[in-house]
Amino acid sequence: MQKFFTIIGGMGTMATESYLHQLNLRTPARADQEYLNYILVNHATVPDRTAYILDHTQASPLPSLLEDIQQQRQLKPAFFTLPCNTAHYFYDDLQQAAGEIPILHMPRETVKEIQRKFPNAKRIGITGTRGTIADKIYENEIKRVGLTPVLPTEAIEDQTMTLIYHDIKERDQVDADLFHRIVQEMIEDQRADVVILGCTELSLAQEREPETKYPVADSQSVLVDRTLELATKLRQTPDEA
Repeated sequence: MQKFFTIIGGMGTMATESYLHQLNLRTPARADQEYLNYILVNHATVPDRTAYILDHTQASPLPSLLEDIQQQRQLKPAFFTLPCNTAHYFYDDLQQAAGEIPILHMPRETVKEIQRKFPNAKRIGITGTRGTIADKIYENEIKRVGLTPVLPTEAIEDQTMTLIYHDIKERDQVDADLFHRIVQEMIEDQRADVVILGCTELSLAQEREPETKYPVADSQSVLVDRTLELATKLRQTPDEA
């Protein structure tokens, strides 16, 4: 297969399925042959990213992710996507393993999208797993462009973890009231101008029970758009002789 990319997924599987669904849905295809060429690595048994970030005595996801990158690198994809925000804690190690093949950086692209879509936003709310909050990957990206990160309170973070782990990961259900309450509290109580949905399970919640009242930046949706942009350009490159 030529002109393809590789998705390192399975963290979690239903969130990866949401990413694929949106990617295929947004692809302007009118025939089978007009969809994108990609390989999905649904590595569901990768150890929990948050558990390791919060406690390094837990199993590290890095060896599994490095193995995936190294195996796929031999197939020479044009680029990688990593539809798991918390896994970007390992981004530098993974990019080093990928060599010349770029890995799309979902948090970085999300912050860029906020600057484009919400140019007047100054206070950027962050929601996600405890691992994503602790590793400061969004916090650092927001500060890097001169904006102010707004972190969730302990209560909001407890609610977010319940939604991500108990409702979505364990039961494949979205508590719509809880999801919308989290966003509302970040906007009204924490005074965020826009809220980043910094976990792909939150993106799945947005897909099933969309937040329409308050401004949100859906990280997975941004990754879908960037994936489609790169893959479209890839299609337009001349075929190899």
